[in-house]
Amino acid sequence: MTGAADTASDRDLEEERRTDRKGGPGHTVLLALALAVPVAKVAYTVGGGNAVRDVFMGMEPANWPDVLLGMVITDPLLGSVLAVVISRVVFAVFAGRGVVPSGRGRAARLRRTGITVLNPLAVGVIDACLFGPWWGLGTALAAYALRKGVVVEYRTGRRRPHHAHGDRSHGASHDPAYRPPAWLRRAAAAEQVVALLLTAVALPVLTFVSALDGQAWTSIVACRVTDGTRVSEARLIELSRKGDGVVGWNLDAEEVSNGVACTSTESRYVREPWWRS
Repeated sequence: MTGAADTASDRDLEEERRTDRKGGPGHTVLLALALAVPVAKVAYTVGGGNAVRDVFMGMEPANWPDVLLGMVITDPLLGSVLAVVISRVVFAVFAGRGVVPSGRGRAARLRRTGITVLNPLAVGVIDACLFGPWWGLGTALAAYALRKGVVVEYRTGRRRPHHAHGDRSHGASHDPAYRPPAWLRRAAAAEQVVALLLTAVALPVLTFVSALDGQAWTSIVACRVTDGTRVSEARLIELSRKGDGVVGWNLDAEEVSNGVACTSTESRYVREPWWRS
């Protein structure tokens, strides 16, 4: 009976290792959102149909990532949650390959501290620069807490890294002498649940809320537009720059236009949010 239980436990550990090496559900969710959300954002903002195709053609492929980037850097909550999820997914991938050092020596402690702290600190600094110090602090602490949970699980042997050569049952990250407090063990176990909720629930909800909020993903500029012999003023969603002018989506004519003598406008709102329409 004990042998069967050990076999089942080993299978569970191996499945967790495989999940970590592939980035877990976060990898799949991030890829799906990166593909679907920018299209949804453009479709709702400009009205869908042929307009979506015209906008992406007007942007040129090199500028397509600007839609997602514009959403992230203008929405503090979305940007912060995305930073935490990416930090955790990347760390889980490398932890599954054995980067979490075991042992109590100074070198091992410094390496653990470095891999646990540096990335959360980096995403915290980025968030602070974009959204303010409190957003940066919250993002850094959340990213650190999730990484700490992964470290505890590998050091206690709850998870063990995959090794391409040799025995898998005693990963280098497992530290038999490591005995964390009970509260830290419970927190490490809860880390997986929190990470799953952030990745599979909070992040998709926030991205689609941002996609349907009726705001442009980039600047709206007021430009002089020439149509044949007629010159008029129009508001354009900036898609790209050509020379001293702008290629943008003309909100009045509902087509791609070239504008010159452009000035920035304060509001990025194009239409009412989906939940108010």
